[in-house]
Amino acid sequence: MSNGNKASARFVVHHLGHGGGGSARCRLCYAVAVSFLLSYLILLSGEVSSPAGAPFTSSRCDGRYIFVQELPASFNVDLVRNCCVFSRWAGDACRLADNGGFGRALGGGWYATDQFALELIFHGRMRQYECLTDDPASAAAVFVPFYPGLEMGHHLWRSNASVRDAAPLELARWLRSRPVWAAMGGRDHFMVSGRITWDFRRWTEDGDWGSKLLLLPELVNMTTLIIESSPWHRNDIAIPYPTYFHPSTVAELTAWQNRVLKQSRPWLFSFAGAPRWRPPNSTASLRDLSIEQCRASERCKLLDCAGERAGECFSPLRIMALFESSVFCLQPVGDSPTRRSTFDAMVAGCVPVFFHPGSAYTQYAWHLPRDYRRYSVFLPEEVVRQGNESIELALRKITVEEVAAMRKEVVGMLPRLVYGDRRRGAAEFEDAFDVAVERVIEMVEKQRKQLREGAADDVAEEKNTWRQSLVGANVGDHDWDHYFDI
Repeated sequence: MSNGNKASARFVVHHLGHGGGGSARCRLCYAVAVSFLLSYLILLSGEVSSPAGAPFTSSRCDGRYIFVQELPASFNVDLVRNCCVFSRWAGDACRLADNGGFGRALGGGWYATDQFALELIFHGRMRQYECLTDDPASAAAVFVPFYPGLEMGHHLWRSNASVRDAAPLELARWLRSRPVWAAMGGRDHFMVSGRITWDFRRWTEDGDWGSKLLLLPELVNMTTLIIESSPWHRNDIAIPYPTYFHPSTVAELTAWQNRVLKQSRPWLFSFAGAPRWRPPNSTASLRDLSIEQCRASERCKLLDCAGERAGECFSPLRIMALFESSVFCLQPVGDSPTRRSTFDAMVAGCVPVFFHPGSAYTQYAWHLPRDYRRYSVFLPEEVVRQGNESIELALRKITVEEVAAMRKEVVGMLPRLVYGDRRRGAAEFEDAFDVAVERVIEMVEKQRKQLREGAADDVAEEKNTWRQSLVGANVGDHDWDHYFDI
């Protein structure tokens, strides 16, 4: 094995193992890491093969049991019955709940998955989790299957603050009344949100957007896995947006990896999206600049989703065809720093180009490598605005060898970025769900140890949570401080 592959092996084992835990759990992490490592190293040589899945044994559940807190139907099941109301801003939302949240089936592991369907997908996967328990005392963590995004989607535009807060307040009261809550005051509880953090952090009592769900004391103690987290708070952690691809077997996964790795890519870069409204005479956003520069370049392909063309951005076929034909995919900030497009692009084997560290680097620390240069390009927003160098020129400076290395890295990451379909059998590869659950368990165990030892929680440093995600520590100055000043 070459020195480069040895380094890659150490990298994969480090990031899959996650460290800590008892001996049985270490053996589990090691086994999963070795299985994934074999696939990864073959990928580095230019092709992916299908490793055989290992059977589950009871010992694999030691320290990994999850207790699912059953909720009244008003917190989840009832919300799905009225999801057609979202169709005006989320495509065919009437089919949002089809196939366990994956949406309408397209064949071969592909689905017309809505970007806000993560709550349904995660709950469906949790029902198939191999280490569920009916005994909360033996559980490593407690899953709360509330659908906060679906609930909030019914009230965002036409309701007052008291209506938007009603379900969050009722959830907090209900959880607080359960015996299982008392064990750790909710610190062992977690839930999932398919909408971004800012929909649940209304700072004023009568604000016109969002609820105060994540500001409630009970929810501050809990952990919320969410598609976009706050850089200044610790009670939410970002996990990948759902994509259109939900493979059920290693064969489906590796066949797709091999395809995108070898794909011909006629476009140097591309962008899919629409301009955002801005006041007259105001400064153009990075999104606007990206669209302008793409239009002006003969080496860029633009999928313009403005106005009557908006439906094109809800077409899995159009989106994936664009990204599969592009070397680089631009990911400028839109309504918020993150984009579902980032994960669609990486599934297509396209190298993402970011202009703000909050679009990925400080968000998805559990699922993406800390060394962002391995899989992406960072063009600082201020540099692009100065206009001294176009986006195209900056991308053309990247060598063929560097591009090939980044593309291999992106394709090798795919198992951890997709939510696999486990309805037809046992797990054959570790996916985004598996990574998230294992890290939640680790985090809860750390908090459990702190409670036993009476260790104080350093609330003063919470405003620098983004540094923890980025570099593993939240102290000291950083070159990106100006992006997150508050």
